[in-house]
Amino acid sequence: MKIRKKIIIGLSISLSVFLVWYLFVKEADYCISFKAKTATGTVFQGIQEWSATQSKSNNEHYTIIEKRNFDLIKQEMKTANSEFEYTWELNAINDSVTKVNVGIKETSHSLYNRITAPFFSTNFKVEQLKKVKDLKSGLEEHLKKFKVKIEGEGVSKEVFVAYLPLKSVLQEKAQNMIMTDSDITGFLYQNKIAIIDKPYVEITNWDLDKETIDFNYCFPIAKNTKIIPNDLVKFKTIPAMKGLKATYYGNFRTSDRAWFALLDYAKKHDIKLKLLPLEQFLANPFNGGEELSWETKIIIPFETK
Repeated sequence: MKIRKKIIIGLSISLSVFLVWYLFVKEADYCISFKAKTATGTVFQGIQEWSATQSKSNNEHYTIIEKRNFDLIKQEMKTANSEFEYTWELNAINDSVTKVNVGIKETSHSLYNRITAPFFSTNFKVEQLKKVKDLKSGLEEHLKKFKVKIEGEGVSKEVFVAYLPLKSVLQEKAQNMIMTDSDITGFLYQNKIAIIDKPYVEITNWDLDKETIDFNYCFPIAKNTKIIPNDLVKFKTIPAMKGLKATYYGNFRTSDRAWFALLDYAKKHDIKLKLLPLEQFLANPFNGGEELSWETKIIIPFETK
């Protein structure tokens, strides 16, 4: 009887501790998990883009209160009547699969949601499941529009280029290239400088927290080209570099999806990279055509000691 009593007391204490934790300590009222067949950075960007869309279409106002590239986003979301917290945790299973866990808390009805969520299909539970399902569906549609092939270690070639130094938020890299394309190609044409290969983008600074980049929009030219001083167009040699390589197929606006896949690959294989990707665009988007046939070669150099 004493042993039985001890067992009952032990179970009661364990249950009590669990209930106190679940009802009053645990951060989320309800948790939802799913897998996405892409890199963590792509999911990270997708959550932010989905939030912006929700703000415009559903009168929901999202504010990022904490983020850690590329595995955590904590948001506050306000509507006319409610306030929620979303904590998104992203874990790379490999370079092409991400496990997504989202913890959801409704500030004004937290205790009620914790009690009812495991047992009943409340409005809170149904609405949150629909939100996450919509995000997942939108992400899956986006993934149909590009492909990334990891090629492993490789070396880029040395190339002499004319270039424009530019700055941008990460998502607007391609728009900046398009807007300035006539500046550099017009200069080269006027000065009878021949473009001898497909254009490059050389990232010179990538601020992960601000999601901004400094980059050079480059056109390969002959090494013996006479340098003509210009306020906009500059000249340089991009040296050969060793690093991790990938081929990206899709619209150039989202070529950073290959960067994210390379970063996850490097993390899983304990490879240190310098976050300065180099891209060469092998298709001309001005010619149109099927975007999945547009090919971009990408290398991210190894970190050197």
